[in-house]
Amino acid sequence: MSLVSLFTFISPVSSTMIAPALTHISSDLHITTEFLSELVLSSFILVYAFGPLFLGPLSENHGRVRVLQVGYLFYFAFNLGCGFAQTTGQMIAFRFLSGIGGSVPLAKSASTDWRFPSKIGGGVLGDTFRPEDRGTASAVYSLAPLLGPALGPIFGGFIAEKTTWRWVFYATSTAVIVLQFAGLFILRETYPPYILRKRAKKIREETGDHLYQTTEERQNKTLAQGLKTSPIRPFRLLFTQPIIQVLSVYMAYVYGLQYLMLSTFPSLWTDSEYYGESIGIGGLNYISLGFGALSGSLIAARLNDYTYANLKARNNGSGKTEFRLPLLAITSICCPIGLFIYGWTAQTHQPWIAPNIGACIFGVANMISFQCMQTYTVDTYTKFAASAMASVSVLRSICAFAFPLFAPYLYNALDYGWGNSVLAFISIAIGFPVPIFLWVFGERLRKASPYAAG
Repeated sequence: MSLVSLFTFISPVSSTMIAPALTHISSDLHITTEFLSELVLSSFILVYAFGPLFLGPLSENHGRVRVLQVGYLFYFAFNLGCGFAQTTGQMIAFRFLSGIGGSVPLAKSASTDWRFPSKIGGGVLGDTFRPEDRGTASAVYSLAPLLGPALGPIFGGFIAEKTTWRWVFYATSTAVIVLQFAGLFILRETYPPYILRKRAKKIREETGDHLYQTTEERQNKTLAQGLKTSPIRPFRLLFTQPIIQVLSVYMAYVYGLQYLMLSTFPSLWTDSEYYGESIGIGGLNYISLGFGALSGSLIAARLNDYTYANLKARNNGSGKTEFRLPLLAITSICCPIGLFIYGWTAQTHQPWIAPNIGACIFGVANMISFQCMQTYTVDTYTKFAASAMASVSVLRSICAFAFPLFAPYLYNALDYGWGNSVLAFISIAIGFPVPIFLWVFGERLRKASPYAAG
């Protein structure tokens, strides 16, 4: 599982690793607009919204390991192509195509069997862990893909400063080849229906008795059927389930803010009008976001389960999904506080530590909010956890793609102070009502839903 986590880690790292080098990339490829410059960064993330919905059924028919390795070979080829790109069109196209391979660990299965939720990167939380333990499991599971975007620019900044921006792509491609080689010896198939099909096929070949078939084989499930089922259910949940809609909007906004900050961080630290640091030193400021994400994950792992267990004990031993919400209510306030501190200390040219404190607070609140919402989603839609997570992932990934595109225009018009204040006010307007709404109406909505656990 640690090797699969590394596969899952590589893709988010790649999504932001080029952020400190965007100025050099724009200069070498003659990119003249900030929109196209940010598109080079965010085009990789756009595929996260839709790629997993179609890649999931492939893992049902061909196994998780095979799809994971083939997908990362696809990522390797086009990520390496980014390093050799000579035009803006080539760079954006290769980034988009490498994102398809990079989205493989996020792929969900079309399987309707709740015992086998099959997110290739490890979406087994609803089945494997008790409600009291899912907070810890969720925190550990999400650490790699959420910490990766904060760590990527640290590596990318020094690589770009000491060599050239092209080595940012060469380095990640080299890492993938090493992981692929290790995977040939370490990775083993873990998707139960696929393993059963292989065993049944072997028995049929040895005995000649075609009565040995799995349940799915008797139902004649095909890849085409999976491709029809997999993308449809997440959208059905998104358009029919108020809980999914509320969580999707808030999670999308929080995730979009994360990528907005990640994409604009270099311009603050390297701009001579503000801090005038080198690319490498400027990249070190991402440590505040990474430390915030790590701290938030550790806090969520401890407090999420503690709060749930404590409220369950007070409720005569009866647990409710809404017991995940008190922590979310607190972080819905902390997130805008971090944005206010970050924006106004940068605007007024305070010492470098001050904006980093704001960014760290934002990172902590961002991570805890994400963990609470993810665990609440898994608890609510246990049987359809993979589809529910795919539902919220669609809008989340679209916002992660779109927010960096308008960020330069936001800060050019309002600067860091009022620009981040606007984002903070919107965060308050969206985030604060969410836990209150779900605390009051969540149980009623679950009981009325044919998909929820009740």
